[in-house]
Amino acid sequence: MIRDSEIERIIRAYSTPIFKAAGLKASDVKIFIVKDNSLNAFVAGGQKMFINTGLILNSDSANQIIGVIAHETGHIAGGHLSRVHDALSKSSTSTILSAIIGGAAAVATGRGDVGAAIALGGQISATRNFLAYSRTQEASADHAALSYLDKTGQSARGLMEFMQKLGDQELLSPAQQDPYVRSHPLTRDRITTVENHVQNSDHSENPSAAGFERMHGLMKAKLYAFLNPYGRTIRVYKASDQSVNSRYARAIGEYRRQRLDLAAPLIDGLIREFPDNPYFLELKGQMLFEHGRIQDAIIVYTRANQLLPDAPLIRRDLARAQLESKDPTLYDDAVDNLEAALFDDRESAFNWHFLAIAHGRRGDMGRSSLALAEEALLKGKPEVAKFHAGRAAQHFTRGSREWLQSEDIRLAAAEQERAQKRRQQQQ
Repeated sequence: MIRDSEIERIIRAYSTPIFKAAGLKASDVKIFIVKDNSLNAFVAGGQKMFINTGLILNSDSANQIIGVIAHETGHIAGGHLSRVHDALSKSSTSTILSAIIGGAAAVATGRGDVGAAIALGGQISATRNFLAYSRTQEASADHAALSYLDKTGQSARGLMEFMQKLGDQELLSPAQQDPYVRSHPLTRDRITTVENHVQNSDHSENPSAAGFERMHGLMKAKLYAFLNPYGRTIRVYKASDQSVNSRYARAIGEYRRQRLDLAAPLIDGLIREFPDNPYFLELKGQMLFEHGRIQDAIIVYTRANQLLPDAPLIRRDLARAQLESKDPTLYDDAVDNLEAALFDDRESAFNWHFLAIAHGRRGDMGRSSLALAEEALLKGKPEVAKFHAGRAAQHFTRGSREWLQSEDIRLAAAEQERAQKRRQQQQ
């Protein structure tokens, strides 16, 4: 999966009005960006929506992504694939991806802005088995999507353009089709329905919400530069192009090939023009941190955090820099930042790992052991989780909140261990 503050915020901004129009509590719907070049999006595990990077990079406008989100929201609201959703509703994100994509291996890279988890295995058969909708369900999701777009005053033209983009794929063999076509059967009737709606809706000529297209361009530039070799990046975002998107992409491209001397002027120029953009500052902080300029990185990350205090990834990276500084006066701040990051992202083993380090640096070995136990549980290592939970329990009064947390981890680890043994016996 891709973790990135800017991309997640943009997709959330696109989605929230749609979720509300569907009668869903927006905060209950979790959105995940999957590092995969194929053009696909799907819902699974109840109210979890997965969007491939390939869908974003192949989109021509924010409105096209919004149209796909509206359609997938129709599947959530309609309870389609409910049996699969029920089976996966209590599963972790990595477990869901493992089930759907055919064996997922999460690999923490520790490289700030865009972290990766690499999905491996039989996607074609998995999408057929887990994500195949009937034509009736597809039509229902289309009608729901059109309703949500009308309720929010948005054009359905993006959804129509997306369908037209996929239209020719029905003639291809299943192995050559994008996964979206395999799991979402596309018919001429579906396309005609959306085209008729566009012709008759009062909202068809409405422009995207203010700022959406600008954000879309930045998101695509960032993703392209992080996911493609430098040579491709500069062919698409040429040095002669002085647009914000082009300079952003080239700053990332130069940073990725370790040319801070070329990357820094590009990002510094963007920061001068847009001093209140937290994502430009976040990228600058990442560049400085990875080139060993820790104190400078702390200053830049602190400013980004001031501009966007509820961004867990920025809080996490600020904490990492504070820990790397080896300055004991910053350890309490690092703990505060990591706990704030975990408040919004309890499933991050990465955050628990660094929280354990922060507590250890402060000499709080009980809480350090608790964090290590949480990390091990998330990584599917029940024996390690039980060991650290046991060590943590020795540091706290029986019946205290921390002692109860250690007991909860121990019980969860025991259940995880039993589940692993059952799976091994079934194989």
